[in-house]
Amino acid sequence: MNKLSVIDGETLLDMDLNAPRFCVQNFLPQGLSILGGAPKMGKSWLVMDLCVRIAKGEAMWNMETTKGTTLYLCLEDPYFRVQQRLGCITDEAPPNVFFANAASTLADDLEQQIIEFVKDHPDTVLIVIDTFQMVRASNGEPSYGGDYQELQKLKRIADALRISILLVHHLRKQGDKDPINRLSGTTGIGGAVDAIFILDKDERNQNHARLICTGRDIEHRELELRFNKESCVWDMISDSMDFPENLLPQEMEKLLEFMKQEEYFHGTSTELAAQFNEYANLNMSVKGMKQMMNRWRYSLREQGLTFHNHRSNGLRSVEVSYSLPVTEVTQVTHETQL
Repeated sequence: MNKLSVIDGETLLDMDLNAPRFCVQNFLPQGLSILGGAPKMGKSWLVMDLCVRIAKGEAMWNMETTKGTTLYLCLEDPYFRVQQRLGCITDEAPPNVFFANAASTLADDLEQQIIEFVKDHPDTVLIVIDTFQMVRASNGEPSYGGDYQELQKLKRIADALRISILLVHHLRKQGDKDPINRLSGTTGIGGAVDAIFILDKDERNQNHARLICTGRDIEHRELELRFNKESCVWDMISDSMDFPENLLPQEMEKLLEFMKQEEYFHGTSTELAAQFNEYANLNMSVKGMKQMMNRWRYSLREQGLTFHNHRSNGLRSVEVSYSLPVTEVTQVTHETQL
């Protein structure tokens, strides 16, 4: 019998793990996501625009993208239609956005086709499958287990290759107050993916829609979109998320300032809290400070601050250090050369 591989809470809390990567900053995460919408809704226009922008490294709705190769499996369209759409969206398609209008199913060798494509294009960041129904292993009666199992195959590939896979899917015709519950199939679909996007048409205005976004690694948000008939892309009108996830709270901004001055600290959490409170004129508790540092660990790391907890002879201490982030070091070096 294989024993369970376990980790204790203290060790887990102190581990410096890899934070989730994003194909589109704080919007489209690495892993498996699904975009649902009614037929003829404009889903294909949206994902094609997404593929082109990511391949070019252009922002999507003011959100930064991770530039890299993209693959759009447009399985319901002939190349003529794909060409027409592409020509409407851009006058200059980048060489690292690829298209295919035929692929195997999950019952055959779709998984191997994806693996081989990424092997040939190691900088791949996004693969879109339009639609999910076209690659399903079976067209029989849907079941929670069957839906979940099929999606898990794609999720394992996305996680192993560290890429984003976005499935385009249809909604059921039956009404539901929660649009997420209208994804065609069982609740196993929503349970298996990392993020869900629903393109919900505004019946009062045919050119307007609401994009509902929710997931494990993204904040729930709703984007109000308008389809631009001239450029054939969805423009963002408003975003419900007033507080960006990557924006540090004031206390952590102050901690960055403190460590930029100190550069290095080693001592107990109580000593750290006392010195920091005196510097920032705050009254944070030791527990509150530790919890906030853990909550924003990876955002702090991106800005040059790292910390590690240690235990010796039953006593716990914390080591905190600050160094210029790589981007700032590059900028300073460049300015020095000038």
